[in-house]
Amino acid sequence: MQNYFQAERKNQMDELDQQILYLLNENSKLSNKKFGEKIHLTGQAVGKRIAYLKDQDIIENYTITIKQDEKQFIRIFMETNQFATIERVINEFKEIDEFYKVSGHACYLVVAYFNQPRLKVFIEKISKWARCSVDSVVGSRKKI
Repeated sequence: MQNYFQAERKNQMDELDQQILYLLNENSKLSNKKFGEKIHLTGQAVGKRIAYLKDQDIIENYTITIKQDEKQFIRIFMETNQFATIERVINEFKEIDEFYKVSGHACYLVVAYFNQPRLKVFIEKISKWARCSVDSVVGSRKKI
């Protein structure tokens, strides 16, 4: 296990790391021992690998998935140069799950869980600085 943490491994992942990430993504509540049983490592070895993946910022955090009734992908197209203002306004909405500055036609991409009245408030508020395109999810397709 010592070779795994040597300098030449920095920012590289092997097949076991990939398996650990897959298992964490499926159920992060499992113990390191249970993960180890699935990939033929000791719980301690799994724990060291997870700590290493955190140190390398490969694992950013652990989250849960909350079932939402509504989901939107919102592309924001700036009409002014008030980027700091619109970023501050967008971050005021608790319904926003993800928020990215992007290249391409849009300036920002927002993933949100607005109900219809709150979506209307959001659109009205940002329309001072930008126009937007909203795609609402009508059905989920889970990756197999």
